[in-house]
Amino acid sequence: MKKTLLALLLLGSCASLAADAPRAAGYEPIWFTLGQFSKHGDKYSGGLGTYTANHNPMAVYAPQVDKTFFTYGGTPPGKRHLLIMVSCFDHKTGSVPRPVIVYDKQGVDDPHDNASINLDDQGYVWVFVSGRAKKRPGFKFRSKEPYSIAAFERIEEKEMTYPQAWCLPGQGWLHLFTKYTKGRELYWQTSADGKTWSADGKLAGFGGHYQVSHPCGKKVGSFFNYHPGGDVNKRTNLYYVQTEDFGKTWTTVDGQPLELPLHAIKNPALVFDFAAQGKLMYTCDLNFDRAGRPLLLYVNGRGHEPGPESGPREFCLARWDGKAWQTSVIAKTDHNYDMGSLWVSGNEWKVLAPTLPGPQPWGSGGEMCLWTSTDEGRSWAQKKQVTHDSPLNHNYARRPLNAHDPFFAFWADGNPDKFSPSRLFFCDSTGEHVRQLPATMATDTAVPALVK
Repeated sequence: MKKTLLALLLLGSCASLAADAPRAAGYEPIWFTLGQFSKHGDKYSGGLGTYTANHNPMAVYAPQVDKTFFTYGGTPPGKRHLLIMVSCFDHKTGSVPRPVIVYDKQGVDDPHDNASINLDDQGYVWVFVSGRAKKRPGFKFRSKEPYSIAAFERIEEKEMTYPQAWCLPGQGWLHLFTKYTKGRELYWQTSADGKTWSADGKLAGFGGHYQVSHPCGKKVGSFFNYHPGGDVNKRTNLYYVQTEDFGKTWTTVDGQPLELPLHAIKNPALVFDFAAQGKLMYTCDLNFDRAGRPLLLYVNGRGHEPGPESGPREFCLARWDGKAWQTSVIAKTDHNYDMGSLWVSGNEWKVLAPTLPGPQPWGSGGEMCLWTSTDEGRSWAQKKQVTHDSPLNHNYARRPLNAHDPFFAFWADGNPDKFSPSRLFFCDSTGEHVRQLPATMATDTAVPALVK
């Protein structure tokens, strides 16, 4: 892979690693502003290294080597210049190496171009780099060796945004993504080996959509909203679809076949008509209960602008109980772009999200809190305030695939009101122990500092 001048400058003293891929001197997530301001600030901004909710997964635990591989949007220190970063946490040693620069986005400062990451059946690390319509292409990379981040090869350049790539055992890749064909429309493709891919299949296209997906055995589910008149500020409704035969057919949650692409606002995949309730819907995470029934985490609000006028806002859970969709409120929050994730561990379900206001009020993010339910999501209680007295807002808590302590969740912080440094954090499943990844490293590996 060609090394850019910027990457070579970042490489510094880690040339001793003798790896093909350039490495950064430490962990520096990117800061971003959308630049759409109103009375209470930007629509969203801050440290967005683990953005968006529609890039999935952004971390994966590999028990074969006892490591969690993860990706984030990085930048050179003090800059706004997107670098697609990959690293891994070694659970045996508790250490991380200097992160690898898989791709330099060549002047793009937008974390919409962040990547997702996953492993195939042979242990090769795949990185799916998001593009932006046809003006900024997306890319697929594969590691040159299994369970290694030392070097990557480019497999394909493709029009794709919000990549969500799932490797299904014995079948191959089912990749869900977005193209800007008529607004943000949903597509999927499949591949047995990651090198030869099917033609794109269109899943939904009626105004525009954001989706979040996840696998459960051979099943892959997706839930999404729609954008009335193509206006993303009016995103609403909740739809759910799933496939159990590697994308050959797509159905509703109860197995009703769907005629694709979905093109009508009222269709069999509709779960909740939030438009009729005057509510917006922001996707966060999708998981499954022990019976393989979908659980959908989202945020409701009543307007796209930040501040109390668009409230109340709530983290909510929609769950299929086998007969009907049920919904419950988890916690109130103060920004539409507060984002968290959902874990299922036996009878205990957990949500980690920035549900308490942070030091920058009405800005995206806040203080991370751990919420739990032991009655299948009917009721929720705050079990732990994970971050305290933070100088910057925390946001976009991400769930690794097959999450394994202590790398249970990871996220970034940043100031949503003005340009600031950003740092990466991760915590264990209790929320008791929070570690910060080093911004600079004097050696090839380092143990992340315990900050709580």
